[in-house]
Amino acid sequence: MQVILGSGGSIGKDLARELTNYTDKIRLASRNPQKINPKDDLTICDLTLPDDVDNVVRGCEVAYLTVGLPYKLKTWSEQWPLIMKNTISACKKHKCKLVFFDNIYMYHPDQLNPMMEETEIKPPSKKGKIRADIAQMVLNEIKNGSLKALIARAADFYGPEIKNSVLNEVVFNNLKAGKKANWFCSVDKLHNFTYTPDAAKATALLGNTDSAYGQVWHLPTAPPITGKLWIEKIASELKIEPKFQVVPQFLVRILGIFNPIMKEFVEMLYQWDRDYNFDSSKFENTFKMKPTSIDEGIKQLNTAE
Repeated sequence: MQVILGSGGSIGKDLARELTNYTDKIRLASRNPQKINPKDDLTICDLTLPDDVDNVVRGCEVAYLTVGLPYKLKTWSEQWPLIMKNTISACKKHKCKLVFFDNIYMYHPDQLNPMMEETEIKPPSKKGKIRADIAQMVLNEIKNGSLKALIARAADFYGPEIKNSVLNEVVFNNLKAGKKANWFCSVDKLHNFTYTPDAAKATALLGNTDSAYGQVWHLPTAPPITGKLWIEKIASELKIEPKFQVVPQFLVRILGIFNPIMKEFVEMLYQWDRDYNFDSSKFENTFKMKPTSIDEGIKQLNTAE
């Protein structure tokens, strides 16, 4: 049995499909779990409650923590440490391996090109500090030998079936609706995005590879291109003009007065005003798995819409 904690998150559906390559015993745990595969075991679970987490992890060989919390600092600061504590405790108690699906918010802002698994941890944002702390909780358990775990990190992501991708929302969806695409800070800086089906496939592979544990892994991600080229490629696929507007930092701050999402986004803008190059060569070389090309990813995104 393998369990996805937070199965309703951005990666949960794709991961549930990929896990069928390794097991026919898949448990989906969330506040409102929904079947992806015919034989999925659904368990209602509040990850902030220790007893709930203990219950869903019991009897499982691998737990994947993929929960996506609302993009609010208050929610993150209150719930993330609690969720991680509960998950680690349950996994240790039931001798269950842990795969933590992580992001790159904790990396040093001046070391984003390239970002490697060894990149210095020095988050410039409050959300980044929270992510650094919960990742360190996992690394501490690995170091002292009390938990068999790994961290799988993704860059910003895009793909079918997800609702909280910046690329999906402000570029693809805007262009498709006949509006201008939005890009933040500068369209001339490099940026790459992890394609969610690739992330799911790689996460399932890591979770079922014994030698992968005890390490941090960057999930397969195509090399970066400029924001302008992202917009042009998406517009080309949609067969429309690549119209766009650059949203400067000061305007995002003003919008944040009226828009809660923009308010939360302000502290992450440093990722858009410089080159952002998420390097996944360690994974690609180890597992001989190449990421989906940007052109193919955009084509699949359009086909799925």
